[in-house]
Amino acid sequence: PATEMEENANTSLEEDFEGQASHTGPKGVISDWRKFKLESEDGDALPPSKKEILRQMSSPHRSFSRDDKDTRERFCRKMSMQEYELIHATQEDESCLQQYRKRCMQDMHQRLSFGPKFGFLCELQNGEQFLEAVEKEHKTTTVIVHIYEDGVKGCEALNSSLTCLAAEYPTVKFCKIKASSTGAGDRFSSEVLPSLLVYKAGELLSNFISVSEQFNEEFFAVDVEAFLNEYGLLPERELPALGNGTDEPDVE
Repeated sequence: PATEMEENANTSLEEDFEGQASHTGPKGVISDWRKFKLESEDGDALPPSKKEILRQMSSPHRSFSRDDKDTRERFCRKMSMQEYELIHATQEDESCLQQYRKRCMQDMHQRLSFGPKFGFLCELQNGEQFLEAVEKEHKTTTVIVHIYEDGVKGCEALNSSLTCLAAEYPTVKFCKIKASSTGAGDRFSSEVLPSLLVYKAGELLSNFISVSEQFNEEFFAVDVEAFLNEYGLLPERELPALGNGTDEPDVE
């Protein structure tokens, strides 16, 4: 009876372990894939024997008694062959694997995407709003402020470029403010405009004056993006939404 209770306790622990959301390491990834495959299989179309094999494969932590060494060895060999046949099936398997990859990418992206989101170019009305945007933002958020003035060459094009980049990099806070509204207009004459100030955790990282001189006469968002990336001021681009259709590009 004591041995039976111990085995039941071990089984319960194993079930709790297998019920965790995700595994780490190569064996954990394989186990996650097997479970995903089992969940995505059509229960009516799948033969009972094959479904049972998949169920056993998705629970690799089950143990055998010490006296059943031969059975364990035969089981391992059998599972190895069955696993090969199931994992290396043709188009249906490949489609399932593609779906699994996409789900993993979505899960990873969701875990890595933290902090506030913006997605637009914010207009600051005065110096107080400027200070709040810089000093009261999340410490991991990059704040890029464009100081401009109407009629100054390059300012309109830079505002258009930053509007595009704000949508591409929603974790970056893009702002614009007129030099005359900062309360320090004498420091931002038309000769130094357009200017870009980049902050993080309230600290000034970079200060670019007359930044349009870094570009051609006509410039676009891609040019500003390349310039900011050159100084390491932009994060990795946001991943596009991953659909469930088979016509989506494969994710390696």
